[in-house]
Amino acid sequence: MKYLEKILKHKKLLYVFVIVGLLFWIGFRITMLVAQYDQEVFNMSRDIENNGTPILTMTAQNSSGVLHEPLTVEKNRAYVTSSRVGLFRAGQKIGDGKIVSVSHNINLDTGMYVIKTANVADGLQYVEYTRNGYFVPVGAVVDNNVFVYENGTAVLRKVIVAHSDADVALITQGLHDGDIVILSKVSDGEKVRLNESNQ
Repeated sequence: MKYLEKILKHKKLLYVFVIVGLLFWIGFRITMLVAQYDQEVFNMSRDIENNGTPILTMTAQNSSGVLHEPLTVEKNRAYVTSSRVGLFRAGQKIGDGKIVSVSHNINLDTGMYVIKTANVADGLQYVEYTRNGYFVPVGAVVDNNVFVYENGTAVLRKVIVAHSDADVALITQGLHDGDIVILSKVSDGEKVRLNESNQ
């Protein structure tokens, strides 16, 4: 009987040790998971700090491209200001038709220049405007500046935007063939790295 009591006493002690050990193991695992999560977040920040912010880019290439200039047409006529008249010429495509003529003299009744079209529906249309230069997304240009990638750094560069539409800007000065234009949001002098999809 005493022997059985001793075994039961040790058995209770064994259960206590097992439960305490299990609780210790669960606490240890939770602590390790939290530490691992903190380490991963820290490593991501450290990676950006050490290697730079990953960026999206495009390579500048002087080429011929098409912009779209809005023009409101009514009965195959449109009126434009002196600042825009130079964008249009006879033969340019507009909608399903084309521009027939662009006046060189100002209309004294309207104070504007008259553009005559053929086979163009009334309303807002877009004239195809072909030019040569560097075409970059409009969002990459901020106050006549673009960011370019130079030796792991984002460098602000002044450019001349000759024209732009809703999608692209035509740059005629400030870029050279092979320049890497940054499309991501960055600041001047920021450490950056090329996104793997760019390489």
